[in-house]
Amino acid sequence: MLEIKENTNQDYTNIREFEDIIYDLVNNDTVLKMKNYKQHYETSCFEHCKMVSYYCYLICKKYNLDYISVARAGMLHDLFLYNWRVRENGRKGLHAFTHPKTALENSKKLFNLNEKECDIILKHMWPVTFFSFPKYKESFIITLVDKYCAIQESIKAYKSRKKLQVAYRYAYVFLSMFILLR
Repeated sequence: MLEIKENTNQDYTNIREFEDIIYDLVNNDTVLKMKNYKQHYETSCFEHCKMVSYYCYLICKKYNLDYISVARAGMLHDLFLYNWRVRENGRKGLHAFTHPKTALENSKKLFNLNEKECDIILKHMWPVTFFSFPKYKESFIITLVDKYCAIQESIKAYKSRKKLQVAYRYAYVFLSMFILLR
């Protein structure tokens, strides 16, 4: 279940509704394989997609947009199932430009997608994929939320590494003092 900052009935209602919308997706064996691939630093592809999906769901629900399609497409937008940092399996082109098409193809094999879900998945990397201009408001929303989540995941990893560096520094000082005072 997603973490929430406030414990209001509306928060719980939203989370329950969101979980119901994506239930078949997050319980699919292929989608679950996204847990095996890192997206941004220590965040798995699955975790990243679920967070993007949830934020898009909240935004679209608030503004009376298609929150069901955006939640489902958000969960599938990075269904590429490979380590994008390594060229493998004859993949051609840079990951940033090619993975939306791969994610869409993989998603279509598993689920019946509507036109809006297809557009959201295929165009979620706009403006990087400048030739793929989003057709729907929900497609624009996911491009922004995806970038926001990527930045947050990167900042979290950076802060974690800085804390580790400080811990190592103190351990080094402590160990040095221990050796000198013996």
